[in-house]
Amino acid sequence: MSQPRDILITSALPYANGPIHIGHLVEYIQTDIWARFQKMRGHNCWYVCADDAHGTPIMLRARQEGITPEQLIARVAEEHQADFAAFRVGFDNYHSTHSPENQHYATLIYERNRDAGHIAKRMITQAYDPVEQMFLPDRFIKGECPKCGAPDQYGDNCEACGASYSPAELKNPRSAVSGAVPEQRESDHYFFRLGDFETMLKEWTRGGSLQKEVANKLDEWFEAGLQEWDISRDAPYFGFEIPDHPGKFFYVWLDAPIGYMASFQNLCDKTPGLDFDRFWGRDSTAELYHFIGKDIIYFHALFFPAMLHGAGFRTPSAIFAHGFLTVDGQKMSKSRGTFIKARTYLDHLNPEYLRYYFAAKLGSSVDDIDLNLEDFTARVNADLVGKVVNIASRCAGFIGKRFDGRLSGALAEPELFAEFIAAGDSIAAAYEKREFSRAVREIMALADRANQYIDEKAPWVVAKQDGREAELQDICSMGLNLFRVLIGYLRPILPATAAESESFLRIDPLTWEALATPLIDHVIAPFKPLMTRVDPKQIEAMLEASKEDLSATGSTVAAAAPAAVNPHLERDPVAAPIDYDSFAKVDLRVALIREARLVEGADKLLQLTLDLGGETRNVFAGIRSAYDPKELEGRMTVMVANLAPRKMRFGVSEGMVLAAGPGGKDLFILSPDSGAEPGMKVK
Repeated sequence: MSQPRDILITSALPYANGPIHIGHLVEYIQTDIWARFQKMRGHNCWYVCADDAHGTPIMLRARQEGITPEQLIARVAEEHQADFAAFRVGFDNYHSTHSPENQHYATLIYERNRDAGHIAKRMITQAYDPVEQMFLPDRFIKGECPKCGAPDQYGDNCEACGASYSPAELKNPRSAVSGAVPEQRESDHYFFRLGDFETMLKEWTRGGSLQKEVANKLDEWFEAGLQEWDISRDAPYFGFEIPDHPGKFFYVWLDAPIGYMASFQNLCDKTPGLDFDRFWGRDSTAELYHFIGKDIIYFHALFFPAMLHGAGFRTPSAIFAHGFLTVDGQKMSKSRGTFIKARTYLDHLNPEYLRYYFAAKLGSSVDDIDLNLEDFTARVNADLVGKVVNIASRCAGFIGKRFDGRLSGALAEPELFAEFIAAGDSIAAAYEKREFSRAVREIMALADRANQYIDEKAPWVVAKQDGREAELQDICSMGLNLFRVLIGYLRPILPATAAESESFLRIDPLTWEALATPLIDHVIAPFKPLMTRVDPKQIEAMLEASKEDLSATGSTVAAAAPAAVNPHLERDPVAAPIDYDSFAKVDLRVALIREARLVEGADKLLQLTLDLGGETRNVFAGIRSAYDPKELEGRMTVMVANLAPRKMRFGVSEGMVLAAGPGGKDLFILSPDSGAEPGMKVK
């Protein structure tokens, strides 16, 4: 083997404001597989992560629960680490951005960039909650979309028509925290001059450090011009105070990626001989890799490398972005039970089944992957139980009962064993390139070959015939040697199953190099089942349990959990009270949906013809993602009948259909009880 490589690997930091779900696990499982593979190859590889523990949402949630932010993030950190451990995600260190190490590096990077002239100061105007006495992030302001008039939209984007805008453009805005009408106030803010690093960033992003599709996406941002980045927030804010500006705090996205450095520094402090500068210094020759979701490329591929470069640190060797997870072809949904928390999955299924299924789907691109639950059941049962584990169970019984657990003194089929070892180069190349799906296909092809060998030799037939004892021992010993190679190749994906197999085989933890040496005249332990088949009833029970999770958020540790919080009230707090006269001005009517059709050029809108009992209205509704037009025709619904007509790009909208839900697939139009007729007033 060549000289061992020095490799530092990170995953994006999970936010310390809620539990881990299976969508998150795509990234951590992908990263862990790659880290375990590198370690198995004998490289000096370290995998670090941390909780992202700062920001307004954490401050507000802690206030809602009546605890301090420090108490909240400590509890969530414990839950996160328990879930990761259960899914066999083997971090070498797991830390927090709310740490002395992170404060040190955030301050150091800020000060070095400031002293080099890369920090600017200017006055900005932003929304202020006079009740809570705090400036409001865009997502904490709600109001009517300035483009289409849809109510209850966030301060930066309309979920009904897709428009983007500034919070100041919202109509009838209110604070999502208190319900108060925000005021516009001025405040000094501090900005990172990203444009100072344009030349360096263009060279870096096109230097092989990014996937091609990611580099192409960044070109769009370069063409639009690199904007200065607001790195400060006003008190009250849970985070680190900017050292030379009392009352101003580092924006969470400044110190979050610096958390990689902080976690590694924490590991170095605990590990003799591990040197921080060897991995993070400007002249470092070590390899540094970030695994992230495609939604946070901007921060990791532009801001973070620029900040590092400006402060005298090295930039990453590469950033590996991945896509999102869908379940049964659709976005994860709480109402369908497919928004599955890690802990809910663990209550019903073996975590290594999900690791295997994700690996069988993952490649090196940023494409989304789908968890098809029917395919999940079939593939786990066929591949892991029916092919791989089956080899051991078919052979071990004969070895244990007939030969006191002792394997033959020579390989019966050395050419077949050599074929399995030779396949290791291609499998290793697939792992290295993060083409896990290709690695799985090649391993399963070998498993088919091993089962074919056993079927051809039929040890169950040989065992019944006198004088063939040595042949029986040779066949089963060969089968177990092939199983050992297969479980070695699968070890990065199935670490727990591999460990149980190593215990059964009575061998040391497998390395890639060790696979080439077969077990000869070796005594194994009695065989115990390594896996059981997935029962579809387990899937059903998991989905039902996920639906029940709709009424509870936050802690998954019962002893420390606060009272259950309705997720809809948490996301959309009840607005400030209004008097009856104000409500009475809204004329709600039962309407029959006569016709529903797609709107050309609009991704989110349907055009509805509503019958109010002889009078028809044309209404554009942002529900296309949730409904097929033909499903709506003939249904009764409730509309706002006295809303002033609004001219849109696609025509005039003469009212508004009422719907509930957070958006996307999770939208549900309101329907009256049976007996209601078009035109009836809702009061």
